Amino acid sequence: MGKKVTVVGAGFYGSTTAQRLAEYNVFETVVLTDIIEGRPAGIALDISQSRPIEGFETLVVGATTGPNGEGYEAIEGSDVVVITAGLPRKPGMSRMDLLEVNAKIVRGVAENVAKYAPGAVVIVVSNPLDEMTALAQLATGFPKNRVVGQAGVLDSARFAHFVAEATGKPVGSVRTLTLGSHGDTMVPVPSRCTVDGRPLTDVLPADKVDELVKRTRNGGAEIVGLLKTGSAYYAPSAAAARMALAVATDSGAVIPSCAWVDGEYGISGVYLGVEAELGAGGVKRVVETPLTDGELAGLKEAAEAVRAKQADVANL
Repeated sequence: MGKKVTVVGAGFYGSTTAQRLAEYNVFETVVLTDIIEGRPAGIALDISQSRPIEGFETLVVGATTGPNGEGYEAIEGSDVVVITAGLPRKPGMSRMDLLEVNAKIVRGVAENVAKYAPGAVVIVVSNPLDEMTALAQLATGFPKNRVVGQAGVLDSARFAHFVAEATGKPVGSVRTLTLGSHGDTMVPVPSRCTVDGRPLTDVLPADKVDELVKRTRNGGAEIVGLLKTGSAYYAPSAAAARMALAVATDSGAVIPSCAWVDGEYGISGVYLGVEAELGAGGVKRVVETPLTDGELAGLKEAAEAVRAKQADVANL
């Protein structure tokens, strides 16, 4: 049977994710849903008409959904569901400013996913990311390994881009890693960052590394400030699509993800940015990376900051 993937939310992020997933040509069907009448069907038709040019066979289907779950039957049998629904940031807003409004949206989506695609792996990308991932797990009632958030891939990619730019090296020769939360307590891991196999700290002075870390942490806000009418979606959609691909193809790829941590690094009972092996069924295991004492302390600090906020989402 061919694989089916659903993207909920046909904004820039969702529609770009659907396009990337379709162009992989590994899924039989990509479903795009939205509450705006006709929008997902129009985008699906547009992407479908690129098939002869780009040379992929994936069927792309759009479905309008209603407040009481109307239209969600289109997602039945999905192997993976990517939740992008929610409001994006405006200039001056933090990700946390979106908490209450997006919690209502994500809860409604998650309940319908549980009803119509009870076997799916859910990838959450709505902000604030760590809290919305926890909320989606509560609302679906799915095992925690089947609900995962996208942030680490994107943050690591932003970091790698900045390092490549600063060193003048090809981006393919740069390896970076960020852990922790998607936001203020993001933990870039310089000890695991290399350029041409050399430690990043040998290639760039410490103050320059700190500057790039800060720019990575504020990577989304920088783009929001430039765009003024929305947030990033090209790099974020690439990140979400790669995670969906790893799950659908059971690749076992180790990908920085917002995953449930239960004992790893001495941290328990929280969704946190860690490296995770992704495949059929979602998170196969959390991969513990050797960290310096300072990096581990930063990760534990991030865990406590996120834990406090995730406790609040149960009531939203």
